Order: sequence, then C-alpha cells, then structure tokens
Amino acid sequence: MNRNYKLLVVDDERNMRESLRTVLESRGTLVDTVESAEEGLTAIEASDYFMVITDARLEGMSGYEFLRETHERWPDLPVLMITAYATPKLAVEAIQTGAIDYLSKPFEPEELLHSVNRCAERHQLIQQNEKLKARLPFGYQLDDIIGNCQSLKELREMIRTVGPTEATILILGESGTGKELIAGSIHHSSHRREETYVRLNCAAIPETLLESELFGHEKGSFTGAVKQKTGQVEEANGGTLFLDEIGEMSRSLQAKLLRFLEDGTFVRVGGTEEQRVDVRILAATNRDIIDAIEAGEFREDLYHRLNVVQLRVVPLRERQGDVTLLAEHFLSGFGRKMNKLFQPLSSEVQHMLNSHHWPGNVRELRNTIERGVILATSDVIHPVNLPDFRLETRLRKEDDLSVSYEGLTLEEALASFERDMIRAELARNNSNLSKASQKLGISRHALRYRMTRLQLTSENGANDEDKPNGE
Repeated sequence: MNRNYKLLVVDDERNMRESLRTVLESRGTLVDTVESAEEGLTAIEASDYFMVITDARLEGMSGYEFLRETHERWPDLPVLMITAYATPKLAVEAIQTGAIDYLSKPFEPEELLHSVNRCAERHQLIQQNEKLKARLPFGYQLDDIIGNCQSLKELREMIRTVGPTEATILILGESGTGKELIAGSIHHSSHRREETYVRLNCAAIPETLLESELFGHEKGSFTGAVKQKTGQVEEANGGTLFLDEIGEMSRSLQAKLLRFLEDGTFVRVGGTEEQRVDVRILAATNRDIIDAIEAGEFREDLYHRLNVVQLRVVPLRERQGDVTLLAEHFLSGFGRKMNKLFQPLSSEVQHMLNSHHWPGNVRELRNTIERGVILATSDVIHPVNLPDFRLETRLRKEDDLSVSYEGLTLEEALASFERDMIRAELARNNSNLSKASQKLGISRHALRYRMTRLQLTSENGANDEDKPNGE
C-alpha cells in the first residue's frame, strides 16, 4: 500500500482506536484517530483521507448519522462501518446510507485489511484517472514542434537527447515562441511520461500566494487557509513540474526553490514537518536572465542550478521559411475545427505573412490564421482576412525594414508594395483619407478606389466621412 495514503478512524473506545492504528500502520497506512463523529467531520474538512473507519455507536452523533452526513458532503469518500451489535437489518441500513463495507466485532485483522486494501486500490485508480485527464490537454509530442529551419532541427535533436534523462532544464526565449510546447515535449520524451505533468505560471499568481501554490499550506497558516492544501510539487510527485515565467519569482521564494532543487525536500506554508518528493523540474522565462541576475532580481546560484541544460528558442523572425510552414499547419488545424477545407495560401498572402516582423512570435501567427479562417467567406484566405499589422508593427524591437518579394510575380509584388505603402500612410495619419491621399500625391477618390481594389477599405477603419481639409 502507498505510504502516503491516510485514513481516519472514528471510535469512542480508546483501546479500539489504538488497536486499529497498530494493525493499519504495520501495513504502511497513515492513520489519524478521533473519538467522536463531530471531531471526525472537522478532521475530514481539514485533511485529505482516502477512507474513513467509524464505529456505529458513538457518544453524541451516532455512527449512522455521521455516515449519512459524510456521504452527503463527500459522496466519493469511502466509509467502513464496524459494530459489536451486527444484524442483517443494520448491515443493509449501513450500505443503503452509503457505507462501502460493514464489519462485525470481533473481526480478524485480515478482514479489516482486505476492506482497507480495496479502498486503497480504488483511491489509486481514481488518482491515476485524474493524472490521465490532467495529462490529456498537455499531450505535446516532439512532432508537434513544427519547423524546418536549422535551429528547430537542432532543438528537436537536443530534446531527444536530454528528454530521457533526469536533467533540470532551463528554456529561454521570447514570449510566444513555444516554450510551453517544448516543456511538454520534454516530459513526453522522458521516462516519466506516464506520470503527472504539472504546469505553474509564476507570473499569473500573486506573489503572496505563489509559495502556497508551489509548496502547499497547513490549515490556519494564513487567513482563508481553512484546510490543508497540497502544493504543485506534491501533485507532480513522480512526474514533471514546469515552472513557466520563473524570472518573475521573488528572491525569497527563489531561495526556497533552490533548497528544494538540492534535495527534493520542502515544508508547507505554516508547517514544520519536512516533506520529500521525486519531481523533475523544467523552467522557462522570456526575460534576459543575465540582465536579471546583474540587476539583483534573480539569484545566480538558482540560475546555475536550473541551467543544467539550456534550450534557447529562436524568435519566429529568425526562422527562415518556417512562417509559411506554420501558417499552413494552423490553417489545416483551424479548418478542421470549423469543418472548412481551405486552398493553400496564395503567394500574395504568404508574402504578407513573411514580411511581418512577428513580435508576438508563433502565438501571434496562430491567432492571425485563426482570425483569417473565421473571416473567410470561401475556401481561400484573402489579404483582407488578415490584420493590417499596424499595431503589431509598433511593437517591433528592431528597425528591420527589409522586404523580400521573392516568389511573387511582378503584378503581385506591385500590389503588395502598393498595399504596404497605403497601410503605412494611413497608420501615420490615423486612417484619415484626405491627409493620406495628400501625402501619397493622389486624389482622395483615387485612394479610395485603390483601397477597394486592394481590399483595404474596411480593414483599415479609414475615415470615409472626413472632410477634404482633414478637419
């Protein structure tokens, strides 16, 4: 039996409580004991038990009343009833009230252990089912890392090499590059793939709650801690814990994480008992970790402890040829979801996608294609179905204005250049047609005609009601 499983014994006879504890603990089961049903309800609220053993006759609330209330409040919690006054009628009443089994005193230890083992096996199956359900949404495979550029090929090869090891891995890269996908692929490439994969975003949880979320807390350790809470390190026991955006973790918590990484031990918030788990740690950040260390915001010793193996994910703008490959991949996926079968992306659309800087990286490209699929009225993605990228262009971190028209016909290249120039001028003039046409050296009517021909009229939100003088 798993030694982490714990049950509760409710009996008003001290000798019976101690006898049950001795028998059960000799077989590796953790046991809490209380002498009344009222104390039993309080104990169940405060701790997680895989089953409860109760006497039928108790002072105050009876065992049957306790069984009834327990079944109503915790319907999945098995309760074994024992009594010295067994009758077939009482046994039927106990089972109908919700008891999983019924034992008559005196009973052999083997009878008790048989019932307890059945509950332990049931509990284990429930836990395994929860692990399977928890793992399904995050079932990232190595083949899901799409890309033919050299850096992606090297990254996949590195995952194949380090995945089966127990090495702690630090994943670095800009936001939206797919660090979470890489962490999931590492887990699925490891020997822990059948165990739990837990993700914790350090930036999404307030600093005051992050330690509790990571290591758990004891009842009463702070306001609102009404019961003991299991932390993510315990949830991931035997499996993998992915700490995303670890660069946002406070230095005080970094020190506790460092200790945990050293020997796998920790103490719950408000607790004194040292716990130990077996967890593989993966961490990721989009920050420049060296800058954070030099600024005193990240511990250098923690960096070295995490940086056993470092994986760096290049931004999408540096992945030559992968934009089109990823776009077609997303187009196929979103098309299936919406029961649409799309034609391959046209050279003009490909040029628009490849000309963009992608400050939001793969996440931004995915959202762009999803938008195109939603707005498309046929089986073809048109330029009008894509964003004009004005806001995204303002996020550019580099002054990279080089544009390639390779692969386009002269007519497509001219149309793309004309579209980009009109979009840029409209952006500079807050979509004011009169001002934009003056800057472009054409009439307002000619600008509107070109926008219609290029499918830019509604996309740019241009002001069709502005006056010729721009007022």
